[in-house]
Amino acid sequence: MDFQEAQGRLLASFDEVSHVFHKVPGSAILSRYIQTSYQNDPVRSILEVFLVIFFIRYLLSPSYPTHGPNYVKLREEEIDELVQDWEPEPLVPRQTPFEEAEADKLPVIVGPTGPKSKLSNGKTVTNLASYNFYNFNANEQIKEKAIQTLRTYGVGPCGPPQFYGTQDVHMKTEADIAAYLGTQGCIVYAQAFSTISSVIPAFCKRGDIIIADKMVNYSIRKGLEISRSNIKWFNHNDMEDLERVMQKVVKEQAKKKLTRRFIVTEGLFEMVGDSVDLPKLVELKEKYKFRIVLDETWSFGVLGRTGRGLTEAQNVDSSQIDMIVGSLAGPLCAGGGFCCGTRDVVEHQRISAASYTFSAALPAMLAVTASETLNVLQSNPEILTQCRENIKTMRAQLDPRSDWVVCTSSPENPVMLLVLKPDVVRVRELTYEDQERILQECVEETLNNGVLVTRLKSLPTIQSIGAPRDETSNIQPALKVCITSGLSKKEIEKAGVVIRHAITKVMTRKPNRQASVA
Repeated sequence: MDFQEAQGRLLASFDEVSHVFHKVPGSAILSRYIQTSYQNDPVRSILEVFLVIFFIRYLLSPSYPTHGPNYVKLREEEIDELVQDWEPEPLVPRQTPFEEAEADKLPVIVGPTGPKSKLSNGKTVTNLASYNFYNFNANEQIKEKAIQTLRTYGVGPCGPPQFYGTQDVHMKTEADIAAYLGTQGCIVYAQAFSTISSVIPAFCKRGDIIIADKMVNYSIRKGLEISRSNIKWFNHNDMEDLERVMQKVVKEQAKKKLTRRFIVTEGLFEMVGDSVDLPKLVELKEKYKFRIVLDETWSFGVLGRTGRGLTEAQNVDSSQIDMIVGSLAGPLCAGGGFCCGTRDVVEHQRISAASYTFSAALPAMLAVTASETLNVLQSNPEILTQCRENIKTMRAQLDPRSDWVVCTSSPENPVMLLVLKPDVVRVRELTYEDQERILQECVEETLNNGVLVTRLKSLPTIQSIGAPRDETSNIQPALKVCITSGLSKKEIEKAGVVIRHAITKVMTRKPNRQASVA
């Protein structure tokens, strides 16, 4: 009897709830949906009910406490004392004693940079430390164009591309570079350094495979790190080792889902100065089905009969290179960078390349300057010829005549890297720091005699992208001598003699004097 009474009360309560529910607007629709859903898929209905209950519980649950069980309330005096004692970590590492000594003696140029530059101490020196290879800084035609553009467009667009930052001069520069290299399209970036480090992650994602030369520059390494791809390394400019790594990758991926695979290398290597064997690279790319990302930051405007870069110098069709990345700074006397390729490659970057999408567009003045310098290079190929003659003249004074240094750069590279000969390093048992110190003394001695050169700065090491070990140890310290066509052959010969004698003077000093300088 008690059970029947309880059952009757339950049914009455259910009828009352059902009556109240049907008074709610839209209840009939909800009821039909639940009945239909349950008949077709009861599991889905149960899941939906669970989610509704979870959502209601989440809304009604109290907020999380800000103070845990171990929270200790401090007095105002204690808080002030902790704040005063706190010392934030520096944004950059502290300078070593050697770096501090170098910074104290750093020369400061006053006025425009040119083949002959005036220092803050009033001394005029032969400037072989800047990338003004063709002396475009002094070209009146380029200057006038830049001034006219500045008066017309102002200092900068102050907005990102694809919004209101893109102007007609940007589109013209992109068209000029694409026509110059013979590619379908081109995209211009606002910063040279961030171009390659943005192009790589725009195409390479987690799970993709990138095979890179061990001597690629720092901006490439940053791009590799950002991409989070699987990074494989091959020995510098060793095509046999590259093929071995490619074969291993193809074998490992044979039974797996097809992934995107890239080869990343430089045209002229910033850290060594030599160039890659592009025809062999294209051959391996076609054989093993890879894509090539070629960084021509240091070879665009330098190599080839008309300065079109490594593709022209080694007679390779630019359409065989998937992405050609270059710089508009340095020899072109402008700023920013670019990436050339097919139309699909270019348009993809306009919405996926971070430094393009989230940076202000290139100032119009620099875009026009880049177009104008390309025009000057095409119409005056003798500029490149004169620069290469000066390179030969400088090499004749340094490489074969010096007992202490050897040049590792390619014959047409205007950036000459002079490293201590292996025999000298081995006999004197010179460490990396010893070589850096000796070369800095050579820089200072050369400057005392009226010629400004600099050293190759080693790149920071990135160990989070699969590098087998510290690659910085493989980068030999070097003197960096930048040749320019703005000097005559006689002036180049004189500067070469000064550099050679400065190296000899430093290397023949007594060891105890070198130690005292360090």
